[in-house]
Amino acid sequence: MRIQKFTHACIRVEDGDHAIAIDPGSFSEIAEAIEGVSAILVTHEHADHIDVDAVTKALAADSSLRLFAPGPVASQFASDQAAAVEPGQSFDAGGFAVSTHGGQHAVIHPLIPMCANVGFRLAAGGTAVYHPGDSFAVPDQPVSTLLLPTSGPWMKMSEAIDFLIAVRAPHAVQVHDALLSEFGRGFVEAQVSSLGGRYGVRFEHLDVRATAEV
Repeated sequence: MRIQKFTHACIRVEDGDHAIAIDPGSFSEIAEAIEGVSAILVTHEHADHIDVDAVTKALAADSSLRLFAPGPVASQFASDQAAAVEPGQSFDAGGFAVSTHGGQHAVIHPLIPMCANVGFRLAAGGTAVYHPGDSFAVPDQPVSTLLLPTSGPWMKMSEAIDFLIAVRAPHAVQVHDALLSEFGRGFVEAQVSSLGGRYGVRFEHLDVRATAEV
């Protein structure tokens, strides 16, 4: 399996001829991320995780393309290509075995309403990649590569490290990092790498458009 990182929270996952995109949001290089994919997974409704206009156009251009997202996201699309998903489900999407986890976005502030958030675990060929969206929901299945949020208004660095240790995936790659400066990103990733390494986690930084075999 191969992952490709795009700006912020967007990830493309490939396995042989199968390709899927997760969270093609407004910060990301959406056209590249979704080119040729057979499914798009969206963790929640915030614009940095889904560009509704871009996804609408993609669905209209390819009748075989499927979207899987929490109900508030899926309901924005009139097409039967969009399916609402909840935590605790298992299904096939784009040739990957997908399971859903969590259910709720992490608290940003008590004055800001909560929204649904579904983490996606994608498995193929004995490898599993987990994208939690904006949550610290730990899946009840093993994970090979954790896509680790490293910055956001709903989190702090210590929470990211605790989450990394709790999931205990042997490999982690940063996501949700667009709000960090270059200096800040380096500092956070150094801490994540050092402390995660004590628990056998290998942290790997990916630049935008870079890929990694997982």
